[in-house]
This record gives sequence, structure tokens and C-alpha cells, in this order.
Amino acid sequence: MIVTEFQKKLDYVTAHRVNRQKFANEVLENQALFPELVRLCFQTSNKNSHKACWILEFVCYQKLEWMKDHLDFFCSQIKNLKDESAIRPAAKVCQLLVHSHYKKGEIKLSENQLEQIIESSFDWLINDTKVASKAYSMRTLYLLGQHYDWILPELKTIITKDFPNHSAAYKAVAKEVLKKIK
Repeated sequence: MIVTEFQKKLDYVTAHRVNRQKFANEVLENQALFPELVRLCFQTSNKNSHKACWILEFVCYQKLEWMKDHLDFFCSQIKNLKDESAIRPAAKVCQLLVHSHYKKGEIKLSENQLEQIIESSFDWLINDTKVASKAYSMRTLYLLGQHYDWILPELKTIITKDFPNHSAAYKAVAKEVLKKIK
């Protein structure tokens, strides 16, 4: 398998925000790198796939519309992510996509793509993922629940059941979402 220059650079990405932004800027300055970035996010055998997810999140903050040509691939692959460091940014990208779909109308998600995001968001919420992924999932599902009447009762049940067993950060987002549901 050919290792591209961009893939080699992922070795030097660190979790520091400034560093992730530096690499995101490189993609923002060269849109031709974007398809490779999206593909690398889901090459779970690649030791740097989670770093690609970090960069994707930062790029999506500024150029979410670049995802339009990659929505089918992204939505069909998110369920395959197992690394917590990849799930958190993917959950945030899902939140950005759903927000754009319903609130801004810039991104149009298909029914199938929405279902894949719903499924993954519920999985992240009920499985043993870290708080940030759960928080993004709660907010995404709340927004989706405005358009799918079965989601809010389900979300409320899960949050209420899990509430006592979680951290202060989880509880803060849970309270925010439960307040909106009522």
C-alpha cells in the first residue's frame, strides 16, 4: 500500500489544539486533501486514523459543506469506529451535520444517513464511551427528536436511567437536554 505524504504527516499530529488546527489548516488550504482525510478516518487498521478524525472535526467547523460529497461514506462508516479518540470527533461532526440539516439547511442528509447517525448516536450514548461523545450524542439526538417523535421518549429514558452513574459533566448536559425535552 502506498503511504502518501499526508499520511506521513499524521505521525506528527498531537492532541494539542494548536497542533490539530495547524494540520486542519493544511487541508483547508488544499481541498484536494479532503477526500483522503475522510477516507483515513475510517481506516481503523491505520494507527493514525483517530488523528485524521481530529483534523476532520476542525475542518468541518469551517468547511462543513465539503462533507456533501462524502456523506454516504461517512454515515455508513461511523458505526465501525471503536477508538474513543475517533468517536468523539465523529460524534461532533454528526452534531454539526444534523444542526446544519435542520437549522441552517446547508447540508441535506438523506433518510438513510439520518438513520445511520441516529443509530450511532444511540450506540455511543448507551455504550461505554467517554462523556464528550455522550454529550454530543445527546444533543444530536435531541435535535433529531424534534423530527422523529420516537426519539425523545427513548432519549429521556436512557438519560434518566444512566444519570446517577455518571460524572458531573454528563449530568450537566443531561440536565440541559432533559429540561428541553419537558
